Amino acid sequence: MTRPAPPAGPGLGRCFEVFTVSAFGLETLRAYAAPGEQDRLKAFRLRRPLPGRPAPASRWLARIAATTAAGKSWHRVRVLDRPLSEDECSRLLGYRECAGAGEVIRIADRSSCPVLAPLARDFWLFDADAARPFAALMNYDHAGEYLSAAVTTEPAVIMACVTARNLAQQHSVPLGAYLAALKAETD
Repeated sequence: MTRPAPPAGPGLGRCFEVFTVSAFGLETLRAYAAPGEQDRLKAFRLRRPLPGRPAPASRWLARIAATTAAGKSWHRVRVLDRPLSEDECSRLLGYRECAGAGEVIRIADRSSCPVLAPLARDFWLFDADAARPFAALMNYDHAGEYLSAAVTTEPAVIMACVTARNLAQQHSVPLGAYLAALKAETD
């Protein structure tokens, strides 16, 4: 049996254009060095209102909104460790914007759930329950700056991503519930 080819095109960006049913992201790093996010992190640090998102992030939110309106689903699980890093705290607030655009965000606390320890690789899994699933394995440098994504349809990789997705979802809570619990801890 011939394996379907990965989406043609320049990698990760193309994946978000061609998926037909679902996109699931797993995030596991303590910090990400996203271009254009420094002003938001600084405002968070100073407890000021967050400035508007940089243009690429605004396009990201528009893509989520448009594709969910067209019937596609977006899900993400953010795996966190305690104590939360400054970047993790800041990103929790940003996730509210993604959720507002239609993405289902869940949070998994690795420090209170040892079974999550093996989850250490970020990926996007597309159309996992459809006939032609594919995945993008994310590559970052030591500072959390995005380098590239390896797009694959390899069945063993897809199965590993599905297993990691299921584990993360099983041991996660909705973003709103996590934020409420976090607020209750600090009050």
